[in-house]
Amino acid sequence: MNTPISPALDVTRRGSLACVGLGMTLGSHLTPLARSHIEQADVVFAALSDGVVELWLERMHPDVRSLQPYYAEGKSRMKTYRQWVELMMAEVRAGKRVCGVFYGHPGVFAWSPHKAIAMARAEGFEAHMEPGISAEDCLYADLGIDPGRYGCQHFEASQLLFYERRIDPAGYLVLWQAGLVGDRSLARFKTGSAYRQLLVELLEQDYPLGHPVIIYRAATLPIDRPRIRHMALRDLAQATLTPEETIVLPPACILKPNLAMHERLEALDRQDKTDALA
Repeated sequence: MNTPISPALDVTRRGSLACVGLGMTLGSHLTPLARSHIEQADVVFAALSDGVVELWLERMHPDVRSLQPYYAEGKSRMKTYRQWVELMMAEVRAGKRVCGVFYGHPGVFAWSPHKAIAMARAEGFEAHMEPGISAEDCLYADLGIDPGRYGCQHFEASQLLFYERRIDPAGYLVLWQAGLVGDRSLARFKTGSAYRQLLVELLEQDYPLGHPVIIYRAATLPIDRPRIRHMALRDLAQATLTPEETIVLPPACILKPNLAMHERLEALDRQDKTDALA
């Protein structure tokens, strides 16, 4: 009779990777499927900046490895993110079920999960991304914004400085990672007021300096409340911002009807009525 091979000794066992979202608020945003991936993994890698959250995660799994120590002042974040990918992939290649846990949604403002999943699939491993509640989801709820009403543009704040982007001031404008605006090194954790002044000067092309600005940060602990500050655009350069805070500019003008398109739509409607009567 053949003796079953222990999983620990099964050299044919294939590794796998699941990158899951923890959501923004500790405990309340974790989905059952994300929890299942964490609990069933052989090893869990955690990209979480809060030690309390890591301790909470360790209650679900005995082998949680923090990725935070790979950050360092003056070290490119891209180097750190590549290290994260290699750490996860090394365990996948060793035949382990690996789970990467990330704040919010693992595919939103997160380079490493996308790269690791693409690499794992290219090497023939099973890889999956499980979505979570992101800071964007919390922003809509906490600020009472419906992105379908006027439209909503989202940019990483530095993209507005680095590239020629077109802003539509008739909709909401959401700028992420504004505390790092203008950083080309990817090695700093913040930039100063002179960098934000460049952002203000760019925004001034589409918004008056007295236009309202909202600075927002989602709550990460159940006992916390979202941080919401209001100011005028002219005061943004001197405001203190963290990388986790987001800038929101409400619409600055009303939606302008596209009269030519309305005429074409009316013509189509008339043609539809004629065809229906034929």
